[in-house]
Amino acid sequence: MSDPLAGTPHLDPDIVLWSAGPEARTGRPLLVLLHGYGADENDLFGLVPYLPAQFAVAAVRAPLTPPWPAPGYSWYPIEGLEGRDAARTTDAAARLLHWLDVVAPAPTPVGLLGFSQGGAVSLQAMRLAPDRLAFVVNLSGYATPGDLPGDAALAERRPPVFWGRGTNDDVIPEFLVAHTVEWLPAHVDLSGRVYQGLTHSVSEAELADVRAFLDKQLEALTA
Repeated sequence: MSDPLAGTPHLDPDIVLWSAGPEARTGRPLLVLLHGYGADENDLFGLVPYLPAQFAVAAVRAPLTPPWPAPGYSWYPIEGLEGRDAARTTDAAARLLHWLDVVAPAPTPVGLLGFSQGGAVSLQAMRLAPDRLAFVVNLSGYATPGDLPGDAALAERRPPVFWGRGTNDDVIPEFLVAHTVEWLPAHVDLSGRVYQGLTHSVSEAELADVRAFLDKQLEALTA
């Protein structure tokens, strides 16, 4: 049987930015930040002051290096992808779940916050392990086309997902946006917003909505 993780390297456990030391993370829910294509673990870590302090936050580095001259790192190759090759996104999500099993084994509550490619990986990880993740925040990302074995269980559980995107985002292809618009409401408890004039980025208004969403998730986790 082939290794389902063979297509993507493991995440480096030593290249992680943490909002708190090991002792301070004990007993707290974990929020993992997944950067976009061509960025690194520093990209989203600047959001930590705007996130609820009750979370222990980890920003991880994607395992692949894009072809020169693109900077940073990527979760999966985009060359010839066009969003239709689910195996690449699935490999990356499986690597992320493997990393989670090492650094935050169950029953630690875990949520994911991903931007763009990181958002796509976040949703794919939730599809692979519907009971493993408490929630997902998908910023300027998408749901990968194709069926996965966990989709039926996901649709039954309907975990909370926030999806934010801008009207002027010309990075994510239209067919992926259209697919995500249909797919998410059928599988998750969806909330979110389309931000007028926003490009492929994050705005203050979106951050405020994300904060409200995360506060609500904390209430559910600690109820």
